[in-house]
Amino acid sequence: MRLFKRLDIYILKQFCLLFAGTFFICLFIFMMQFLWRYVDELIGKGLSFEVLAKFFFYSSMTLVPISLPLAVLLSSLISFGNMGERLELLAMKAAGIPLVRILQPAFLFALFVSVGSFYFQNVVGPESSKQLAALIYSLKQKSPEMEIPEGQFYNEIPGYNLFVEHRDRETGMLYGIMIYTQGANFDDTQIVLADSGRIQSTADQMHLKLTLYDGERFRNMQNTGGALDKATVPYMRETFKVEVDLIPFDNSFSIMDANLFKDNAQAKSLPMLNRGVDSLSARLDSIGRDSYNSYSHGFLRQTVLEGRRDSAELIERAMEHPLDYDTLYANLSESERANVAQKALEQARSGLQQTEFMREDNFATNRTLRIHKLERHKKFTLSLACIVFFFIGAPLGAIIRKGGLGVPVVISVVIFIFYYMVNASGEKLAKTGEWDVTFGFWLSTMVLTPIGAWLTWKSNKDSAVFNVEGYQIFFRRLFGLRLQRHLARKEVIMEEPNAQRLVPELQAFVADCGDYVRSHSLSRLPNYFRIFFRYEPDKAVLDINDRLETFVEELSNSRDTRIINVLNELPILVPDAHTRPFDDSRRNKLVGVFLPLGLFFWLRIWRYRLRLWRDLEQLQKHCAYIIQRLQKA
Repeated sequence: MRLFKRLDIYILKQFCLLFAGTFFICLFIFMMQFLWRYVDELIGKGLSFEVLAKFFFYSSMTLVPISLPLAVLLSSLISFGNMGERLELLAMKAAGIPLVRILQPAFLFALFVSVGSFYFQNVVGPESSKQLAALIYSLKQKSPEMEIPEGQFYNEIPGYNLFVEHRDRETGMLYGIMIYTQGANFDDTQIVLADSGRIQSTADQMHLKLTLYDGERFRNMQNTGGALDKATVPYMRETFKVEVDLIPFDNSFSIMDANLFKDNAQAKSLPMLNRGVDSLSARLDSIGRDSYNSYSHGFLRQTVLEGRRDSAELIERAMEHPLDYDTLYANLSESERANVAQKALEQARSGLQQTEFMREDNFATNRTLRIHKLERHKKFTLSLACIVFFFIGAPLGAIIRKGGLGVPVVISVVIFIFYYMVNASGEKLAKTGEWDVTFGFWLSTMVLTPIGAWLTWKSNKDSAVFNVEGYQIFFRRLFGLRLQRHLARKEVIMEEPNAQRLVPELQAFVADCGDYVRSHSLSRLPNYFRIFFRYEPDKAVLDINDRLETFVEELSNSRDTRIINVLNELPILVPDAHTRPFDDSRRNKLVGVFLPLGLFFWLRIWRYRLRLWRDLEQLQKHCAYIIQRLQKA
């Protein structure tokens, strides 16, 4: 009992150390990808270290749930791959410990990570998402200090339009400057042309210091309205060598209140999401009831009743007994009918506008409701993904028995990309309403869970899942691919072939091959019923195949190079491929009953019969040549 406790500690130590390392690596990778999305919001804004630290901290907190499943997958692959490569798993299995028992301590840790991920998403994640949203919005509102584009007008400075032909990013100098400034009205306009200049923020971050070199200033001297209607407008022209202007500009950075983003679905815990789903569902129901109440009575009914002088009495009667509105409309005068039609048209237009508004409102509410449901499911799926990825990575590592950062990293990336693509597709279709929210967000889990269960079962049974040779045999049999002989002349031969005995045996073999070809019409279509429902083994071909391989084995000891070359050209027979598609008679009958599939295998059997015909003729030809070589020797 003590041995198993030490073994659990050893396995847990191996897994936890790798998990810690892979988690920070995965988190760093996702951080770089997240940073790349918002790099334009960070560059050139003079942000302090405190603001950048908040940005990286809150973004890392929001990326922890997505980093945990990948870290579990990668660490389980590497840890159990290392133990398989060092033959530790083999020693444990030889001691009578099943793989399920070996996985138990690491599984308990993965279960703890899964529970921690759910707690993190429900407690820490919403607050981090809210703070990050406020920070990103504040970054977008902050105007850049020095990032002035080249070749286009820049109007982020209030009251100024700035054009720069070229900007030296190393020195900060601006060349080919053109500035348009506008005062209280359109006539109070200034144009400044300068050869070069520089723009900087002051120490108090409340002004921009604009330094211009070798330029001219043009200013309109007419400040009264209507000056543009005159033929000439007086202006002032000023030339300068150096000019320094201070432009009022609050360049300080302040983060807006994060509570403004508390209604975002990402900023809500599970109880808040449940309340949000209930309130949004109730809102949708109220919109539906309002629509029904608005249109249930009909426009024509209302306008017909309003068009009559006794409308109050008729409305009261309509509440108790149904009225014949066609008769009432027919009893109206021409002017009353026209009035009714005009009112009906006006109400129809008003109703159409109201319907469009209610449709947009209903669409927005539906989308918000779906996002709330998605976030609610996300807290469970990301947590459960830690366990699913463990049952994919741990058995896979035990099967491939490769540790390190080579093969496991490649396999982990491929599996995670597949998971991400399925999850992103399901999430997108669920957001647009094309799929059900539950099905769309749980699709990736439903796809990967059977894969994990199958890999665990295969690994526990020590099945060769990645046996390349087995897959080669399967596809050769499926597509009828041929094998080639690869014989070489032996340097040391203990016993050479007996030519006196082999010549008559080969002659008899050639005769049997000829008799079989003449007695069996291999070029004809086979009997469908006999192939699938009344199988009879072809003992003659089985005997020919056994004798052929015996001759090849004995003649491979020949010193004659030409005989060795001819042996390599002898075909490898598949003695039962032309008789039935499967070894199991029940599968043969099932395929035969299903006619489309049966026709495919029936034609495939015919192809094998034609190939057997060509092989037997080729055997007769090559064996005759071998007989000649043996007789000459």
